[in-house]
Amino acid sequence: MNLAVVIPTYNERENITRLAGYVLGLPCNPRVIVVDDNSPDGTSEIIFKLAETNPRLVLIRRSGKGGRGSACLEGFQHALRLGADMVVEMDADFSHDPADIPRLVDRAAQGYDLVVGSRYSRGSRIVNWPMSRRVFSRLANGFARLVLGVPISDYTNGYRCYTRHALQCIDYGAVRSRGYAVLSEVAYQLARQNVRMAEIPIVFVDRRVGTSKTNLKEVVAALTTVVQIKAWYRHWRAPSPARG
Repeated sequence: MNLAVVIPTYNERENITRLAGYVLGLPCNPRVIVVDDNSPDGTSEIIFKLAETNPRLVLIRRSGKGGRGSACLEGFQHALRLGADMVVEMDADFSHDPADIPRLVDRAAQGYDLVVGSRYSRGSRIVNWPMSRRVFSRLANGFARLVLGVPISDYTNGYRCYTRHALQCIDYGAVRSRGYAVLSEVAYQLARQNVRMAEIPIVFVDRRVGTSKTNLKEVVAALTTVVQIKAWYRHWRAPSPARG
């Protein structure tokens, strides 16, 4: 299996060396694709130097802060060009435990094209979040499911495994949302094409090192955008999956 792990970054110099080293050390020998949005803290320079001695580490350095969603989409397309059979996306701040990567991949291998590491499946746990954030996140995800009808419980957690087939089904040119809302839009596209989905429980730990990039404005935008997504795709027809 040819596995790629896509990690979007912005000012993650305090985390990225340790995370990349952990993922590269997994027994499945994944390729790591770091998509950096021109971090002023030198994140991309760190990855560039590490990549000189590890051919499985790839840096995509973008010219500006385009956001997590578009960074992952760019990473997906690069992974496809590199021949990946499965692709995992995850955050760089260790809120997503890299030890769960094999669990995501194993679940996908059971016949699912999208597997979500869910904060709301039975057995999941969230660490270091205040109650207000927990309640808001639950309500936001419940609202997204009510509007979009995608059969998952966690629309806004970017710890996912996609098969090559799923990534080939994405209509990249049609994606109009930004930030974390891209997660909902991609899931909606795939659900419209009857892509098989599953979830696994995870322990989500709020970042301990560095500064969170998620603010209330972005969370509210992700919530309100689900209504727009429904309207955008009213007359959408899925393209034939790309091959190769």
